[in-house]
Amino acid sequence: MNQPLRNDADKIISASLKAVLPDSAVQRALKSYQPRGGKTLLVAAGKAAWQMANAAVQALGRVDGGVVVTKYDHVMGQIPGVDCYEGGHPVPDEGSFSATGHALELVKDLKPEDTVLFLLSGGGSALFEQPLVSGEELQDITRQLLACGADIVEMNTIRKRLSRVKGGRFAELCAPAQVFSIVLSDILGDPLDMIASGPACPDASTCEQAVAIVEKYHLNFSEKAMELLRQETPKSLDNVTTQITGSVRELCTAAAAECKALGYEPVLLTDRLSCEAREAGGFLANILRTHADDGRRMAWIAGGETVVHLTGKGLGGRNQELALAAAPGIAGLTGAAVFSVGSDGTDGPTDAAGGYVDGETESALHAKGIDVFGVLRENDAYNALKAVEGLIMTGPTGTNVNDVAVALLDG
Repeated sequence: MNQPLRNDADKIISASLKAVLPDSAVQRALKSYQPRGGKTLLVAAGKAAWQMANAAVQALGRVDGGVVVTKYDHVMGQIPGVDCYEGGHPVPDEGSFSATGHALELVKDLKPEDTVLFLLSGGGSALFEQPLVSGEELQDITRQLLACGADIVEMNTIRKRLSRVKGGRFAELCAPAQVFSIVLSDILGDPLDMIASGPACPDASTCEQAVAIVEKYHLNFSEKAMELLRQETPKSLDNVTTQITGSVRELCTAAAAECKALGYEPVLLTDRLSCEAREAGGFLANILRTHADDGRRMAWIAGGETVVHLTGKGLGGRNQELALAAAPGIAGLTGAAVFSVGSDGTDGPTDAAGGYVDGETESALHAKGIDVFGVLRENDAYNALKAVEGLIMTGPTGTNVNDVAVALLDG
């Protein structure tokens, strides 16, 4: 491993994540919050829910009740006046359903002068859920969507129609109370109706689009699920105010600033990366190979969210697969590295945030009898990177604003 490059990668990751932590972002958003004289109730859902709720309660001083629904092992302590629950992600489970039930109980029978402070972050689609089909069927549908390579917009178009809370339905259940929504965006372009499937936002997608997704990927849905896909979601809401705080652009900007501080010339390729993880890794490797003899210290940055098409039964996530896919392309380059990290600190169903490779990675894997292409076929990037100390471990960060990938060249 090229230790100086790995050290730079760790510094860039740390600075990037620090810039998108929700504490200050939530506090900024709350400056425009005006209590209406009634109760202030808090509902927070997503992988950053605990962090957002904790920041909100500190800023407000108190709330009149609250529910946090977040991923397992993401609750980091008690919050005064707030009950914290954990559930399944990326596949919802009984923990998700039960916790959401507590949130719905909290917002029953509210009055016009009451306010629901709704804090939303990525992962909310799985964590904040009351399904209109059985839990088992919803889990099966979620697994089908994950396995077929559907993107996040397609997944949410389906999931919001199978839910009691998605697609604006949660805001309807809060009425006549007002909903003040603060959102950490994890979807490219920040479409409010798609972030966590838009529980407090009118739905812009249509029944026709939902049915077309089922046909596109040849998904196996029950008659009841197909009937729900044909029932339209709310197209207008008059009780919601929304502020987006935090996005992948901020993540990329922070990465670029730290690259520059470390002596690299940063180039932002895109903050809307959306393709197969393996393709993104190969593309970044090709950039490094092309410029390897330029004699300059460069950093190419791409933010967004790739997808993994499952062909095997290994362990990994999109950021680990992106990084590993770059390894053959930069093999033998002494000053080249590619790393990719999920801002939430958990990449797929693993405890790693992402992966790192450099010009020495492929030979190190080969020495251990590990073939990169075989690993990619099995989607087993986690175990391969672990074998060569290529995993990036941050622990849960408390935020979630997509991923950032960086190609470093120390010319």
